[in-house]
Amino acid sequence: MIRITATLSIPDDALSERFIRASGPGGQNVNKVSTAVELRCDLKRADLPLDMMQRLQLLAGRQLTLDNVLVITADTHRSQERNRAEALGRLTALLKRAAVRPKKRIATRPTKASKQRRLDAKARTSRVKSLRRVRPAFD
Repeated sequence: MIRITATLSIPDDALSERFIRASGPGGQNVNKVSTAVELRCDLKRADLPLDMMQRLQLLAGRQLTLDNVLVITADTHRSQERNRAEALGRLTALLKRAAVRPKKRIATRPTKASKQRRLDAKARTSRVKSLRRVRPAFD
């Protein structure tokens, strides 16, 4: 079980990982050892709340497949364990961001002082521009 919040966790059977060959540095092992990790999280099995799923779809973007499988690839490190830990960390961070409900905005009216400041600024700008327009008289 991977704990996301105090009340939300993902079962291990919703996760699957596959080791693939990584590009980049690795010395002689780069063509022999599969160190990159492709972590897949089946969101149907994860049993997440509907509102969290909607936020997760927006946050995940291209990492989410049409079958609602979240795919995270980590290949920055040279060892499988560090790449596995990084992929798992990215998954939990993404799910924690999706778990946070956005605050509802409460509509407020502008104060009388803020309206007056806006009108004063408009008048000042208008005055400056009108002074630029006045052409000197040629006598």
